[in-house]
Amino acid sequence: MERALLRRAVISDVPRLKAIRASVTENVLGDPSKVLDVHYEWFVANPGIFVWEEQNEIVGFSAADPRDGSIWALFVVPGFEGKGIGSVLFREACNVLKAAGVHCAWLTTDPNTKAERFYRNSGWEVAGTKDNELLFKRTL
Repeated sequence: MERALLRRAVISDVPRLKAIRASVTENVLGDPSKVLDVHYEWFVANPGIFVWEEQNEIVGFSAADPRDGSIWALFVVPGFEGKGIGSVLFREACNVLKAAGVHCAWLTTDPNTKAERFYRNSGWEVAGTKDNELLFKRTL
């Protein structure tokens, strides 16, 4: 049996990352033009996108943006949630920000979602709203 694997993404992973992002049932991307291939490519080439593989298939990914201190992405395929994968990926994204010297990280998510509960349970606090989403912040 193949074991789970955490690794950095490569360019050839981008189509799978896009499919994962599109597979979520909450926090659905309202405007797909806001997340383009060039965005994924920048994250792969710069701070890195971390992926979690199960049986040679990517089932989750995370990315952080050291330019503004944000968590850009944290997605786990439905059916693989609740197994600790998101926590590992989230920690890696936070580590990217810490390594870049970011002291206060932020992210946004829709209210009343699994993601909101996950971030609250991870010790993040709501600091307001941004673009009709909850704005979470945490000192790293």
